[in-house]
Amino acid sequence: MKLTIVTGLTALAVLAFMVELLRRRQLQEKYAILWLAVSIVMLPLAFFPFITDRTAKLLGIASGVSLVLFLGIVFLLLVTVHLSWEVSRLEEETRTLAEDLALLRSELGRPRPQDGTSHAEQGLTPDLARELSDDQR
Repeated sequence: MKLTIVTGLTALAVLAFMVELLRRRQLQEKYAILWLAVSIVMLPLAFFPFITDRTAKLLGIASGVSLVLFLGIVFLLLVTVHLSWEVSRLEEETRTLAEDLALLRSELGRPRPQDGTSHAEQGLTPDLARELSDDQR
């Protein structure tokens, strides 16, 4: 009984937290939908744990807890793969933008940042400045 209450409260807390992050625009909708779906699925499973037990028996799994643990691990693995893909895509985009900026600078005849001029004075973000510094080597 206590586990049911804790799981239900956790699902409600996750739901409220995701709505708040969305409201503040600190989380993109594509990620918020995923976590909102997780919390919405958790709610009925928390208050009616026999659903997971019956599903586990239908699938030939010893207990509902084992099923939930397995599905949680698979879910987190898929999230990790997706986020790795996103990071790779963004790194490629950053590299392409840095190359484009370097080409534009060379076309305009604008020198690269010197030791006496900070990147901030030239309007560059620290990440872009680091990327440009890496390209100069």
